[in-house]
Amino acid sequence: MVTENQTHVPEFILLGLSDDTEMQPLLFGIFLSMYLVTVFANLLIILAIISDSHLHTPMYFFLSNLSFTDICFTSTTVPKMLLNMQTESKTITYENCLIQMYFFMLFSGLDISLLTVMAYDRFVAICHPLHYTVIMNPQVCGLLLLASWLLSVLASLLHDLMVLRLSFCTELEIPHFFCELNQVVRRACSDTFLNDLVLYFAAGFLAVIPFTGILYTYSKIISSILRISTAEGKYKAFSTCGSHLSVVSLFYGTGLGVYLSSAATQNSRANAIASVMYTVVTPMLNPFIYSLRSKDIKQAFKKISR
Repeated sequence: MVTENQTHVPEFILLGLSDDTEMQPLLFGIFLSMYLVTVFANLLIILAIISDSHLHTPMYFFLSNLSFTDICFTSTTVPKMLLNMQTESKTITYENCLIQMYFFMLFSGLDISLLTVMAYDRFVAICHPLHYTVIMNPQVCGLLLLASWLLSVLASLLHDLMVLRLSFCTELEIPHFFCELNQVVRRACSDTFLNDLVLYFAAGFLAVIPFTGILYTYSKIISSILRISTAEGKYKAFSTCGSHLSVVSLFYGTGLGVYLSSAATQNSRANAIASVMYTVVTPMLNPFIYSLRSKDIKQAFKKISR
């Protein structure tokens, strides 16, 4: 390791997903297609919800915000990766790396918060249907959305400020396709104990606790559904939360898979490839899951296409 340290460094080098130059055009085409599908499909969900008054409900209000978040979430990483492939440059400046980290953490945190809020919405709808309109009134929905934004903004800002205190050596290669927080911290020459402490605390507070809350709400939801006497009633109740449960399973399943793979292997490039699942694939699949499982969304699409 070169001993020359500096608090502000000129640039990092993003090694990407592959060193094979012959693979770059293929990867460029695949990720460009996935990005365009993600943006178009999520914009279509937002447009359908806005244009159809029957979808102006808390569930679809949060879904439209989730679609917006997924567009932003993907846009923090994929365009830069595509630009690097096209220009055959792997560099990113220190400032742009901090900006990318901030917005990536912001929208990933917002994704988690919205999925948790949507689980609560389904819990109220199924377990307390008579009080649903009173509990989930527009003011409460607005406050839940505001709280999700504030929590994500503050957590992202804290992580970025913690990185600013670090000094970096001249070995600045990041074995990833974007500035992932943990990889950037590992490149530091100074002591990272506080950064690791904040990282683990934030992971517990912003990921484990919400996931525990989602599991709790669904245990209550399933218990309520099982008490319904008719099969038709059970199917109708489950269909209202089936899409959300699928999205939660996909998001947390891929995220947990990446975490376990990184813990089991020191191959950072393999971890970067695994990260594609929750950073690119999941935001692309979410609108299809909702559109295929929701009759209301399908009807809204038909109205738009007329």
